[in-house]
Amino acid sequence: MSKKLIFFDIDGTLYNEEKKLPQSAKEAIQQLKNQGHEVAIATGRSPFNITEIRKELEIDNYVSFNGQYVVLNGQVIYKNPINISALEELTNYSTKNQHPIVYLDHKDMKGNVESHTMLEEAVGSLSVSGKVGYDPLYHRGREIFQSFLIYRDQDQVDYKSAFPQLDFIRWHEYAVDVLPAGGSKAVGIQAAMNHFGIGPEHVYAFGDGLNDIEMLSFVKNSVAMGNAHEKAKSAAKYVTKHVDEDGIAYGLELVGLLK
Repeated sequence: MSKKLIFFDIDGTLYNEEKKLPQSAKEAIQQLKNQGHEVAIATGRSPFNITEIRKELEIDNYVSFNGQYVVLNGQVIYKNPINISALEELTNYSTKNQHPIVYLDHKDMKGNVESHTMLEEAVGSLSVSGKVGYDPLYHRGREIFQSFLIYRDQDQVDYKSAFPQLDFIRWHEYAVDVLPAGGSKAVGIQAAMNHFGIGPEHVYAFGDGLNDIEMLSFVKNSVAMGNAHEKAKSAAKYVTKHVDEDGIAYGLELVGLLK
């Protein structure tokens, strides 16, 4: 069997709602590695918030920040920071709307408010060890690969129309990721494919959320989880079982990578 490159989202794909990794998924990924395939994570999370699962699965390849920062075997092979002028304008605009903003580079995350209930609830939903620090100037003088805004849909602020040079993807009732326009997991995956020299017919991807749509549309052998958003299911070529119903193992069998 030719070497394959398989990408896995984390939240809702590898992790269930309790942020636990099913044993069947862990065993299935080990089988892939034993067969000589390249296994990678493709997530909206930051590098410092995927350390635990990378250690548990012994994975050294990852597409983080929804494709803006790609590391393969410990080497940064692609990065796409947000334009600093656009980020400055967004900060001013969101501050007028009283919507907190958080800045993330590959090392840390800092917000422009010292505390905020909705911010704490959104970050808490990820069950990550780190907390958002306070530094309203953190975006100046460093590369920011992703930000997120704290606001609700009912606030009815059309950030996309105001900032066409940026993309906005909701991941929580209170939180929306901010990316460079056109940035996505698909772009990061393409960079990884180029680096490994692996063609599209040998690339696979598993996902469940709105930030997985571009990835699932782009990857030829894409699989949406049974618990996925309906738009993610529509974008994928296959649909597997729920994450808690051995969805990863079943999906890998579905596409012929495991028996």
